Amino acid sequence: MLFAHGFGCDQGMWRFVEPSFRAGYRTVLFDHVGSGGADLACYDPQRYDSLVQYADDVLDICAELQLEQAVFVGHSVSAMIGVLAAIKQPQLFSRLVLVCPSPCYINDSDDGATGYVGGFSRGDIAGLIDFLDDNFVAWSGAMAPTIMGNPERPELGQELESSFCRTDPTCARQFARVTFLSDNRPDLALLRTPALILQASEDAIAPPCVGDYLHQALRGSTLVRMAARGHCPNLSAPQETVAAIHDYLR
Repeated sequence: MLFAHGFGCDQGMWRFVEPSFRAGYRTVLFDHVGSGGADLACYDPQRYDSLVQYADDVLDICAELQLEQAVFVGHSVSAMIGVLAAIKQPQLFSRLVLVCPSPCYINDSDDGATGYVGGFSRGDIAGLIDFLDDNFVAWSGAMAPTIMGNPERPELGQELESSFCRTDPTCARQFARVTFLSDNRPDLALLRTPALILQASEDAIAPPCVGDYLHQALRGSTLVRMAARGHCPNLSAPQETVAAIHDYLR
């Protein structure tokens, strides 16, 4: 069972979830390049200019550890990284668990009135990226509470902010562009691996309509609407997250 963290995070974000699966699975945790304990010397901005290289990193981990028929659990952007990996080498994965996923963060129309609704206009995304480029620390402080949700538990937003600030800023700037500007909607029809979609409520990054879109686009998928609020139920509601995954894998 392979756990992949989201943007600006590291493998520690799974510390309340992963231990619940050790009895039944060989669990694997890792850090994306630029995050946690990953070797910065491996970072190449030309290679990491799309989610494809991140997916290839997942495949390299599977090859190194000789994983087959693994359950891939991906949070946020790592959900699409897992989708790309499973499309490329489907024999390596038995199930995907997509936690607060989004195939595209940008609306088809500026006001979201027509077509696909990802939650943000192009101007919104451009502003977020410009803000991050201008002052990464300030961006982290402003965005972490919004992303986390749960304002009555400010310690969660503070933890996410600290995680953002530990991420290498050069890698983070490019990963942000890759994350928020990617459009993986055309890839969804190519996926053959069964998938669980965990849709949190009041998610400012991946609203409920995105979960509905994915459920319709991914054949044989299962959609679970969580009571958990915000974009990081692996931290804010680990028991509900664990229960939903266990129920699906049964």
